[in-house]
Amino acid sequence: MTRHLTRARLLVGTLAALLVVGVSTVALARAGAGPDRCGVTAERAAARGALVTGEGARVLVIGDSYSVGAGVAPTESWPVRLPGRVVVDGFSGSGFSAGASPCGDRSYATRVTDDAGTRREARATDLVVVEGGLNDTDQPVADLVTGFERLARRLAGAEVLVVGPAPAPARPAEAVAAVDAELMRLAAAHGMDYLSMLDVELGYLDDRLHPDPEGHRIFGDRVAERVRTLLAN
Repeated sequence: MTRHLTRARLLVGTLAALLVVGVSTVALARAGAGPDRCGVTAERAAARGALVTGEGARVLVIGDSYSVGAGVAPTESWPVRLPGRVVVDGFSGSGFSAGASPCGDRSYATRVTDDAGTRREARATDLVVVEGGLNDTDQPVADLVTGFERLARRLAGAEVLVVGPAPAPARPAEAVAAVDAELMRLAAAHGMDYLSMLDVELGYLDDRLHPDPEGHRIFGDRVAERVRTLLAN
């Protein structure tokens, strides 16, 4: 009886911790970030990175809070819908631009350069999926271009699918469309596949920025369809 109660308490404690971290990650998007908030964001990123799903072809996802699954359980985040053995390097608030994150330079290119685990995955992977752009909507276009060019150099030789920003109501539609167009241009210039998400209708959390569980399912299924095609070729 005591053993069962102990296990139950441990399970409740674990679920509560995941919920707190998820809610805290959404709060960062609303309130900016200080040292403590950035620590929570890093913990959430590490927890999502530890969740490796599937088997088969190796797929590396590099992204922002969408890839982390801010506000939902890690097992509900869109990358779990992808085929293959999927590893996620996500950091909420980050983007292609070095200044996108309030937690310092957490840009995609910098993470591929500085994180040994991500570097190893990028070298060994069959496909790299780079998702993002919403956090670049308030950044100078020149910074977006510079960040993308750096990332392209780091991923030279890899097959890459770039997934553009979703039309989140919390972001100005014209700014999202401008980032989408620029990412499409850059991807084409580097021989990368591009998937625009501007026409995807997602359900959102109350912040109108992050997808709800159903939104993640829709987002993930759209990306999974393209991933299957690329892995089959």
